[in-house]
Amino acid sequence: MFGATTSSKYSKKPSPALTTEMRDKIGTIAAEATRKMGYLGVGTMEFLFEDGEFFFIEMNTRLQVEHPITEAITGVDLVREQIRIAAGHPLSFTQEDVAFTGHAIECRINAEHPETFMPTPGKVTSFHAAGGPGVRIESCLYSGYAVPPYYDSLIAKLIVHGDDREHCLARLKRALQEFVVEPIPTTLTLHQKLVDAPAIKDGSYNIRWLEEVFLPKTQN
Repeated sequence: MFGATTSSKYSKKPSPALTTEMRDKIGTIAAEATRKMGYLGVGTMEFLFEDGEFFFIEMNTRLQVEHPITEAITGVDLVREQIRIAAGHPLSFTQEDVAFTGHAIECRINAEHPETFMPTPGKVTSFHAAGGPGVRIESCLYSGYAVPPYYDSLIAKLIVHGDDREHCLARLKRALQEFVVEPIPTTLTLHQKLVDAPAIKDGSYNIRWLEEVFLPKTQN
């Protein structure tokens, strides 16, 4: 199960930057590498892609923050499979059983200033999670919750699934408008701007686009 575009704020699957042939090639290499290592369990291999070439970065031998987008387009419960493997059971499916359906995007909602990304701990007095078809929320927030300054600033994940990329982005835009976390500053406002950015819609951004292109324009 492969082919996501990810950043520290935003993830989507399948990646619009990859052709089917390139995605299959990367997946084959990743599967062969794990077989040769004798690796069992959930893991994620990360690659950089530029000018038609891909380069291996690292393998994370754990469940990734972005795993819900894989679950959304495959219907596979990765947490369940991880537990089954740890208990000595085989996978409940084969690679041939896996098929991608639709398009999924995940937004990380962080207790951070949307421009400086400095932590913004504090008390949440108003919280409303987005809902509706194709919308999934993972969060411990509630009205009255105090976001501590001691840990990672991630406070919620918004995962949206649609029939295709355009449908998914439309659902994401609605969900972001509906989502409420107040009064502390969060990256919600950043995502509300990102969803309308042409580079996000056509997948033409790179790992430097947010800091070098998007933020300077929105801050002026």
